[in-house]
Amino acid sequence: MYRLLSFSLGRDLLRAVGRRCWVCRAHVLPVRVGGRAPEVAVPPSRVAQQGRVSGLLPLLAALAWFSRPAGAEEEKERPGAAAQGAADEAEAEIILLLKRAKLSIMKDEPEEAELILHDALRLAYQSDNKKAITYTYDLMANLAFIRGQLENAEKLFKAAMSYLLGGGMQQEDNAIIEISLKLASIYAAQNRHEFALAGYEFCISTLEEKIEREKEIAEDILSVDEKANTHLLLGMCLDAYARYLLLSKYPSRAQSMYEKALRISEEILGETHPQTIVLMSDLATSLDAQGHLDEACFYVQRASDLARQTEHPELHMVLSNLAAILMHRERYAQAKEIYQEALKQAELKRDEVSIQHIREELAELSRKSRPLT
Repeated sequence: MYRLLSFSLGRDLLRAVGRRCWVCRAHVLPVRVGGRAPEVAVPPSRVAQQGRVSGLLPLLAALAWFSRPAGAEEEKERPGAAAQGAADEAEAEIILLLKRAKLSIMKDEPEEAELILHDALRLAYQSDNKKAITYTYDLMANLAFIRGQLENAEKLFKAAMSYLLGGGMQQEDNAIIEISLKLASIYAAQNRHEFALAGYEFCISTLEEKIEREKEIAEDILSVDEKANTHLLLGMCLDAYARYLLLSKYPSRAQSMYEKALRISEEILGETHPQTIVLMSDLATSLDAQGHLDEACFYVQRASDLARQTEHPELHMVLSNLAAILMHRERYAQAKEIYQEALKQAELKRDEVSIQHIREELAELSRKSRPLT
């Protein structure tokens, strides 16, 4: 009867992973990266699409990451002028290719993006640019995921993680957690439940322990923003795990995760932030699934009020959830009114999936409210 929202604002997220605008900015790639990646089956160019996974995890790290610090130690390790010039030229070409690939992804041209990324990876290997190799693997993995190529996405994410860990990055680093979260989402999509559960729980427990240790660290050592980023990443993990638990028919456990995620979102992003509003609605969904209709109605009503006030981009979905909960409470007239408002909003957004869903819900509502004869 209800739908979990799939909000994205500015930064697209995998629907299976938490799918909305948790605005954490993890440091994805270290200054030094080493180690060998496992063998990866890179898909052939311009392969036919295998079906899409809705949404996209953040394409992490800015291209500015490639600028190198001019430290004295690094200067000693630099090759001669001619070799350095060739390396700089190759790096500039890689950056250009990655920009083109990201533009192709934004233009919904995944096959073109895949071709460009293959070129970037080939050049990165030829120039032995390990940072570029790692970053390109990450982009290729995200692209494979959104194209539904889950097995290849898993191999590519593991390749990126191998380079990061081989270069000395710790398992608790936010970049490792983000990749682990992506892998957990892949396992969830493949119904590999033991792996999915282990992945989500690893991400959450590792971040909770990390946050506890960082509480007493002075701001001149670890900034407020860096601490906030780790909290936001925890919120994204809790949100993703809650969605997985709810879809797996564990609404009580999902409720607990949503409550924690909502507290983080309210504290750091604020009550009127789009992410917070979506979490309120999803928390209501978990309560509704347990039959806690009064509590569910409280949260979804608050979410819909805030969504209207802020012109939320997924107002129609919040309203649809509100209407579903009202229908469960047998408040049919009010539910019909809200569904009709949601339908108008969905039509304005040209969201065909939501339009179809709301129409089906209205038909169900009509059957439920029909007087017995």
